[in-house]
Amino acid sequence: MATCPLPDDATLDQVNDLFRNDRYANETLRPRIEEASHGHSRVSMDIEPHHLNAMGSLMGGVPFVLADFSFAIASNIGQAPTVSISSTIDHVGVPRTNRLIATCDLDKDGRSICFATVVVNDDANNPVARVHFKGFRKH
Repeated sequence: MATCPLPDDATLDQVNDLFRNDRYANETLRPRIEEASHGHSRVSMDIEPHHLNAMGSLMGGVPFVLADFSFAIASNIGQAPTVSISSTIDHVGVPRTNRLIATCDLDKDGRSICFATVVVNDDANNPVARVHFKGFRKH
């Protein structure tokens, strides 16, 4: 059986130590892990000029990467190592502020497969994206 990346009672420091190794998310987004527990996470980031597309709007990949990072945290606490195997994103609005918040909650937390929804809003609670993930647990 694969080793659980983080125990059920992982501290925020332990979570930050593990996910500091997620170089892509950390180098492109500079996310802040605000909450992390078994089946739940909340991650935020500041929108910077390099996150904008040619039209001056938020690049669509930004909320997706933030959501994926949030899913990784929520699905790996107290479980076998979990990776995303399927995802869909709905872009539902544009941010009205310069801060994004992704909140992940597992909808189904099975032994080998899990399902999660990540809501991405700006810090004024304006909806930006909804992302659904299916994860596979490597036992």
